[in-house]
Formats: sequence, structure tokens, C-alpha cells
Amino acid sequence: MSFQNGLSGLNAAAQNLDVIGNNVANVNTVGAKASRAQFADVYANSIYGQGAVASGMGVTVSSVDQQFTQGAISASDNPLDMAINGSGFFRLSRNGAVSYSRNGEFRLDKDSYLVTSDGARLTGYGADANGTVLVGMPQELRLSSANIAPQATTEGEIQMNLDSRIVALTTPFSATDPASYSGATTLSVFDQQGNANQLTTFYRKVGDNSWEVYGAANGSPITGGGPNGSLTTLTFNPDGSLSAPSTPVAITVPTSGSAGGSQTMSLDLTGVTQFGTTFSVTAQTQNGFAPGEIAGFSIAKDGTVMANYTNGETKAQGQVVLANFSNPQGLAPMGGNAWAETADSGQPVVGIPTSGALGALKSGALESSNIDLTEELVNMITAQRSYQANAQTIKTQDQILQTIVNLR
Repeated sequence: MSFQNGLSGLNAAAQNLDVIGNNVANVNTVGAKASRAQFADVYANSIYGQGAVASGMGVTVSSVDQQFTQGAISASDNPLDMAINGSGFFRLSRNGAVSYSRNGEFRLDKDSYLVTSDGARLTGYGADANGTVLVGMPQELRLSSANIAPQATTEGEIQMNLDSRIVALTTPFSATDPASYSGATTLSVFDQQGNANQLTTFYRKVGDNSWEVYGAANGSPITGGGPNGSLTTLTFNPDGSLSAPSTPVAITVPTSGSAGGSQTMSLDLTGVTQFGTTFSVTAQTQNGFAPGEIAGFSIAKDGTVMANYTNGETKAQGQVVLANFSNPQGLAPMGGNAWAETADSGQPVVGIPTSGALGALKSGALESSNIDLTEELVNMITAQRSYQANAQTIKTQDQILQTIVNLR
């Protein structure tokens, strides 16, 4: 026995206690990963190799490895918070320097960038003015709080059933006379200023398997290219399916003078049927909308950042990317819940969440640390006993030397 063995044991036990203490201190740190001290024995080599009866020279801490297992995910009250369920790291940028983190606590700074609490910016793919994500080199994600401009209606679609049992009408059509048509429905369409106009279509049976369609906007009749000023004529096959028209019908809808006076749109009626049941509208859609103010943001599991507006519209403003490494334990801890790439970690593989081996994102949630406090406290007791035992070997060696010194 020598002082070297006990001294190395004390150093190793002290470093182990440092690692355990750091784990305990970060038990509530979002995205923190538990560390573990790795020990290795020490032997002195002779010129001819290790002797069979060598007792060794003690112990050393060969490395301190972090354990990148999944932490528990819990809900938060911030919709911009994100948790990674699976593998991967958030890719952060600070003045161009890239780092990686599992801490998903994000907020908007004064310039509308998504940032961490210490100002590092989250990176991802940007989006154009139409909400199309532009895949390319990841960039710092910046969200816009601007209102969304209105969009004029250019296309509409109505799906319905016309009752084949109805008798053909002979009285002239009048929008104010319910007896002159067999059914009607109203669809809101928008002009280029975002004003809503009520487009009403009237359906009038004029013969077997034949219906005329009339229109009115805000109560004023619309003249079309069909018979008697109708918009079109619907003809049906004997099985109740639509025979004609096979393409959408062009309609000119009157609008206010400030919005141009009129707008042209296409109305798709190819989904209309004629069966022996009551008149019913099953679906009607159009592609225009009124202006809207920003109401908030939401993040999909694939990282798409959606802006939500008061008019019910949504638009993508970017997409968060994740990075993964072949050897995450080779990453260098930087503090502030961040790691840096090293030669040991390998180069990052960057992609969108849920692609390849990358995990999914959960919005409005955070990943807790994977540190088990009970386990760490037990480890602390073990490390303390190891420290005390190594101190005892030094004390015993000292007593032996004192005995030798006191020989007469």
C-alpha cells in the first residue's frame, strides 16, 4: 500500500462527488442531462510489460459522460415552448456561432426572433409571403406579427343533392318568390378589399333531369349565360349523377365601387347530385378571406411554425430544424443548456422533426431533466463512503510509516 493509491482514490471520489453534486443542482433544469464519472485503474508499466503480481497505482477518472436519455415531458403555458420527443437537438445561433440544446424554453425578442432565455436564436427554414416553407440552409427564425391581407375569392365549390321527386316549375323565376325555385343556398365571397358579399344560388327544376341555376349577390340578381339569364343549366344522368356542366361555371359578382365594381370567380357545381331525397347542402367552400390580425402562434410536431389570425386563417412562417450526432456523448458542454460540436461527436445531421431518426416536437411543453434525484442521493452516499475509505488507507499507511520510524 502507498500514499499514491489512497490519494488517487480521494481525487477520484472528490470528482465523482462533483459530478453528483452538479446532477443534483440541475435536477430542475429544463433539458439537462445526467452526467456520470467513468473510472479506470492505474498500473505502472515495466520495460518488459506488466508483472503478474502488480498491485496497481490507484484509480483515475477517465471521462465524465452525459447520458442523453429522454426526459419526462410536461405541459407549459407558453405556446412557443417546445419539447423534443426522441432524438435530436435544437440548433441555436449566437452571432453566427452554432450550438445545440435540448432546452425548449423559447420566446420572442424585441426583433421577433425566437430566442432562448440568454438570447441564442433558434434556427430553421424560412417561409415566403405565401406561407411556403423554403428548405435550404437553416437560418435564424423570425416571426411576423403583421396583419394578414385579405384575399379575393376566385374559386368556390358547392356540393348538394337536388330532390328528383320535385315537379318541374312553370312560373317565371323570381328571387323574391320562393314558389319559383326548389332550393337555395348562400355562400360568403370576398372582394379584394376583404368585404364579404353574399352569393345566393337558386335551383329551379325545369324538366326531367334538368335544373336551371340562378344567382344573386347581396339580394341583387346576377345575370349569367344560361337560359332566361340563369348562370347555367344542370343536367343529370338517369342514375342521378351530374352529366353537365363538367367544369366550373364563371360568375361575375358585383362589388362596391371602391373594390372595383365587380369580380370574376369560378363556381364548381360538379359535386351536385339528383337523388330521390330532400334538398340538402353537404359542403360549400371558397378560397377568399377578410383581413385578420395576429392571434398567436402554434408549432406542429414536424416543426412548422404557424401564425393564427382572427379571421380563422393560418400561415406558415417557418419550420424548426433539429440536429443529431452519431456520438452525442462527444459533444462539449458549454453551459447555458448548450453543447458544441467536436471531432468526437461527428458532424451534425440536420433535418426536420419526425424525419429519419429525429424526434417529434411537442408545442406548449418542456422536457424535464433526466436526472433521478433518488438515484443521485444514493450515489452520493456511495461516493462519500468511497472518500472515507480512501482517506482511511492514507491514515493506515501513515500509521505503518510511523511504526517503522519508531523502530529501535
